Amino acid sequence: MPTYLSPGVYVEEIASGSAPIVGVGTSIAAFIGTINANAWSSNEAETGSTSSGNEEVEDTTTNTIAQEGEIKLCTNFTEFKKFFGDFLLPSDETQGHNTLAHAVYGFFRNGGTRCYITWITGTEEEVNEVLQQFEAIDEITIVAAPGNLDLREKIAIHCKTMGDRIAVLDSDSYETIDLSNIDFVAALKPSELFESDYAALYFPWIQVFDPSSGSNIYVPPSGHIAGIYARVDGQRGVYKAPGNETILGALDLQHNLSKAKQGLLNPHGINCIRKLNGNIRVWGARTLAGDDDQEFKYVNIRRHFNYLRDSIDKGTQWVVFDPNTPELWAKIRRNISAFLVNEWRQGALFGTTPEEAFYVKCDAETNPSEVRDLGQVITEIGVAVVKPAEFVIFRISQWDGQ
Repeated sequence: MPTYLSPGVYVEEIASGSAPIVGVGTSIAAFIGTINANAWSSNEAETGSTSSGNEEVEDTTTNTIAQEGEIKLCTNFTEFKKFFGDFLLPSDETQGHNTLAHAVYGFFRNGGTRCYITWITGTEEEVNEVLQQFEAIDEITIVAAPGNLDLREKIAIHCKTMGDRIAVLDSDSYETIDLSNIDFVAALKPSELFESDYAALYFPWIQVFDPSSGSNIYVPPSGHIAGIYARVDGQRGVYKAPGNETILGALDLQHNLSKAKQGLLNPHGINCIRKLNGNIRVWGARTLAGDDDQEFKYVNIRRHFNYLRDSIDKGTQWVVFDPNTPELWAKIRRNISAFLVNEWRQGALFGTTPEEAFYVKCDAETNPSEVRDLGQVITEIGVAVVKPAEFVIFRISQWDGQ
């Protein structure tokens, strides 16, 4: 406390100690490319880098190729080419590189703005190391390994462990699948290990133009889908389901699905991409939890909860070590309520009034003496989320006009 030596009126500025909760980012993707080492050598040659023994010698007049397992932040496709090279002529060796390049290109074309990218050759040790590095990058909210089906389970487990991101997974290309056989559902559906509300699976592959060969090729859709997530977040908000959205850059589909065929896949959480009225659209927004999980059946609900949890977590760090008193409880209620009111006003929460949309409880009931003795402050929050109108039903009958 300052010392006052003469009578008078003194005005002082005192920090409130609390700050408004600001929503965190929701559309930062991370891509893991699985690349053949021989193809990578060709890439290095094209970009002008040379090597002497085990030491990389950089030509300062050319681009710098990222090393294996090195993570680079890219904000446009030009930066991707700087670190990872351009599209390569299609071959068995370059397939992994081109899959990554098309995924990143599709991400930016469909609305993505920032993504972390790395490449590996696919060993267990490399995968674990990359995912550990992703854990330290807090802003990542979407993870994909375009075309690599072996990594689907690991990515889904990583996202569930972190609790603040979702995995966007590809199906197999299934070039010879017989869609007239009902067993195709079992072929598409991953094993029980993949049933996760932190992952979404998309089928089929999409056709895009490949500039290196000048022809159309089929690529896995995960990069384009991640870009759609980012586009919907920017235009509407993370609470909006990333469905009924056109995939920019998609020319055709490897398999054209009917409504009846999608009806077999939808209950299992397999999101279909369909050609509707001349446009290629994402026609599903479910997690791999399927119909068994009524709370987090939809992608937007999982991502919205991730967003709310992460925003409240980061926005209430000032609480730590403050005196655990009713005054603190009131500050917590006030800050969280103000944040959720903004969410409700944007249409992210269901209800005609804030009281119908959410509640925040932090008082003597949630914080009895035994809880305070442990140094804990417990706040209970309930939100009424907005679920997508997945099935729009019109009931039409004849009317005689009388």
